[in-house]
Amino acid sequence: MNVETPRLRLRGWLERDRAPFAKLNADPNVMKFLGPALTRAQNDAVIDAQMALMCAGRPAFWAVESVSDNQFMGCIGVKKVNFEAAFTPAYEIGWRLGAEFWGQGYATEGAKAALAHAFETWGMDEIYSFTVLDNVSSQSVMQKIGMTHLPKGAFNHPKLALDDPLSPHVLYRIRREDLL
Repeated sequence: MNVETPRLRLRGWLERDRAPFAKLNADPNVMKFLGPALTRAQNDAVIDAQMALMCAGRPAFWAVESVSDNQFMGCIGVKKVNFEAAFTPAYEIGWRLGAEFWGQGYATEGAKAALAHAFETWGMDEIYSFTVLDNVSSQSVMQKIGMTHLPKGAFNHPKLALDDPLSPHVLYRIRREDLL
């Protein structure tokens, strides 16, 4: 199922998305707060996992393309958090766009559509988002889409070493009633 906004199409993954997604995941600017660049095999595994979730009718990150020219831009969506933390089990909203698309409101536009879809289609009551403490751009998107910062929810990412500079994370949440 596709979700469209005035400028974006959130859709299922296609084979043609593999190369541009690999390029995006190899960009040090994109990966600055996400960790090391992905190998092509890791990149393809991410796409395969999202495709499997979609085929099973479960929440996943969609591929994102421009409505005007069908240009691949990255991914946006909602999926189950894949680690244990004080706030899990839970669903998270996230986005990863090519650097050339930053600062134009695309992440906010797509995330609002993904949230609406998650609340309406999957009946979720609340959705979380989290990022590295220093990633103020993603935190700005979280605020623009109506999420509330949970200062007491700050955590060290359980998949990273405590001394890893990417380990400290902030936590945001939005509830269904916040949008209704």
